[in-house]
Amino acid sequence: MPMSASCIINRAEVLEAIEGVRGSLPSELNVARSVLKDRSAVVEEGRLEAQRIVDEAEAERYKLVSRTEVVKEATREAERLIAAAQSETDRMRVEVDDYVDAKLANFEIILRRTLDAVEHGRNKIHGRHSELEALSDSQAEAEPLPG
Repeated sequence: MPMSASCIINRAEVLEAIEGVRGSLPSELNVARSVLKDRSAVVEEGRLEAQRIVDEAEAERYKLVSRTEVVKEATREAERLIAAAQSETDRMRVEVDDYVDAKLANFEIILRRTLDAVEHGRNKIHGRHSELEALSDSQAEAEPLPG
């Protein structure tokens, strides 16, 4: 309509245009839904793959930390065992030294007694020799020499 804000359009043309849009709309909607569905599936697949990678990384980290802790614990245990063995060795060395010292002290006592007995025996022998010499000298003076 001239001189108004209204316009006149051909009803048949508008209905035909609406039908054309409606006819093309379902296939376009299906394509759009398919694209969105594919996009969602790709995004979900990527999210699942990312989660799998994170889970594997966590598992590997746990294994490495566990190994590290096992190694640390084994090292601590080895150091404890070495210290205990060293302490036991020192204790045994002291005991062996004490035992050997006691045996040597007993041996020393036996040797002193043996030496005293040897000295006493030698003195006795020297005393007899002295007595025999004195006896011999006194008999020689008492008896005139033949001859």
